[in-house]
Amino acid sequence: MFIDETTVSLKAGDGGRGCVAFRREKFEPMGGPNGGDGGKGGDVILRADDDTGDLEAFRYQPLHEAGRGDHGRGSSQIGRGGSDLVLKMPLGTVVFSEETGEKVCELLDDGQEVTLLRGGQGGFGNEHFKSSTNRAPRKFTEGKLGEEGKFRLVLKSIADIGLVGFPNAGKSSLTRVITKARPRTGAYPFTTLIPQLGIIEYPDKHGRLQLADIPGIIAGASQDKGLGHRFLRHIERCQLLALIVDMAGSEGRSPTDDYETLLSELGAYEEGDLLAKPRCLIANKMDLPEANDHLSTFRKKHPIPIFPISCLQNEGLQTLKNGLWNLIKSPTP
Repeated sequence: MFIDETTVSLKAGDGGRGCVAFRREKFEPMGGPNGGDGGKGGDVILRADDDTGDLEAFRYQPLHEAGRGDHGRGSSQIGRGGSDLVLKMPLGTVVFSEETGEKVCELLDDGQEVTLLRGGQGGFGNEHFKSSTNRAPRKFTEGKLGEEGKFRLVLKSIADIGLVGFPNAGKSSLTRVITKARPRTGAYPFTTLIPQLGIIEYPDKHGRLQLADIPGIIAGASQDKGLGHRFLRHIERCQLLALIVDMAGSEGRSPTDDYETLLSELGAYEEGDLLAKPRCLIANKMDLPEANDHLSTFRKKHPIPIFPISCLQNEGLQTLKNGLWNLIKSPTP
């Protein structure tokens, strides 16, 4: 199961209590106070981890707490600090406060760390309160409580290219042939049920691009038809949207209508302005006889970069890969 949103309760460690103690040595039976301070509680730290794929671990374990600080001890011994709680998050995780709804932070780079909650300071032992007028204080303080809160974690994938299309337009097939990802393919709708990330390799350019293949969109997705809009969050950060269309109209729909429906659904997405992103069209199934006429009609209505391909025949794929690289690395003003 792919989990891209969940809620967790987190708590930093409490500080340890200060100690009341007095020095008692053989030749100094009335020695002064030597109660140590309590240790600091552990922090809650979020760490972006490229090897973590989703938020599944937090769905089934929604409560996490850092270690508390040890109490102070005699002989001026300070309590040991509580252990920090380090939680690994997938790249692209956005953290929201459940109480206020405000965004707290986002984790975008591998190894990035954010201290989300700080542990409480340890309390003072009685040694801390000695003075010329109070040589035997019995005062101490409790450790402070660690910060705590409830947070909503939302995963928004990080990719260069977002692949968008109707079910059975060939998204999964294209992802399989130009990347090493292996999404499910089949002759039925919604074979892709979760976002798939794949890497397009460019050995001659010593580079790579990341492709995000999201589940198919249908007319009315903004009204929760099909799988709805929930997976569109995974293309919010993409630099380029690649809309793939069955140019042969093999599903009984007009390719031009499919493209305009996709634009309408992207425009209805309320979390971000997806239509403001650069986009191109991937015209799939060009091996079928009707495709060329449909493509000619489409070019007259929509002057955007178009890449005719056939996933079945492996035609036009290298031109597509080169075109995607140029649109990302050398965009025209």
